[in-house]
Amino acid sequence: MGWIKKTMITGATGGLGSSVLKSLLETTDASNIGVLIRQDKSDSIKNYQSKGLDVRIGDYEDLDSLNNAFRDIKVLYFVSGSDIANRMAQHKNVVEAAKKAGIEHIVYTSTVRKDERNSAPLHVVVDAHRQTENWIKGSGIDYTILRHNLYAEVIPMFIGDKNQLLQTKSVYLPCGNGQVAFAPRKDLAQAAAIILSDPKSYTNRTLELNGSEKIGFSDVAKMLSEITQEPIQYISPGIAEFNGQMKKVGVPEPIIGMLSMFGEAISNGEFDQQTNDLETILGRRTQSLKDFLTEVY
Repeated sequence: MGWIKKTMITGATGGLGSSVLKSLLETTDASNIGVLIRQDKSDSIKNYQSKGLDVRIGDYEDLDSLNNAFRDIKVLYFVSGSDIANRMAQHKNVVEAAKKAGIEHIVYTSTVRKDERNSAPLHVVVDAHRQTENWIKGSGIDYTILRHNLYAEVIPMFIGDKNQLLQTKSVYLPCGNGQVAFAPRKDLAQAAAIILSDPKSYTNRTLELNGSEKIGFSDVAKMLSEITQEPIQYISPGIAEFNGQMKKVGVPEPIIGMLSMFGEAISNGEFDQQTNDLETILGRRTQSLKDFLTEVY
């Protein structure tokens, strides 16, 4: 069969993992790529098998399944879990199984940050990433840590779709004047595929993947005014007022908590990051946010 440096993509049915896979398939033969899929995703399993990909069944919750799934894999693209409450234990399983399987290089999707204190608004998110980075570094496996800034895709998640926007004619978020170097997911995915094609060049590096522009939500409101041809205003309430208003209009508690947490972190400048690693990897600027928002709205 010959020697193959096999790469596995976890989270292959999610937005990021599937985009990375699509990019990687442009330069790499499908037979060299493994995808980790949970048992319950049977449609995706059939779809990926039909493309000639090596489909492995596994779950971050289940260490035995990972031990089986990681056999003969050399490079692991490790997408962080989305289950924030159980993420720490799940990530520990992934690193443990990677070490046991003899994986040679882990590329891990982490987050940019400035404040790692327990009192920080995003402590629960940041702490799992910080701990996972330490486990990976302590495992002796070569690594590339990709600290992502916020996806541009969170903007519509935070402010609602076009209908909602045109009803309220406002962007209502507790983000103050905080600036964010938003990065479109497809740019993050393309950068990951470039790294996975040549992981040796990125050995034992921590890279910050920021978009080329830094903008605040007042800028977002201005862009949306131009795109929709309607006057959209930005209103930044205090956290307590924001929570009260959201409750009043029936937004579910976990979503209010998530918006408050990120709003406060943005206001504190947590995502106001400078480094241009993403541009360097891509060899170009990231998609402009005006273009991104025009596509969405």
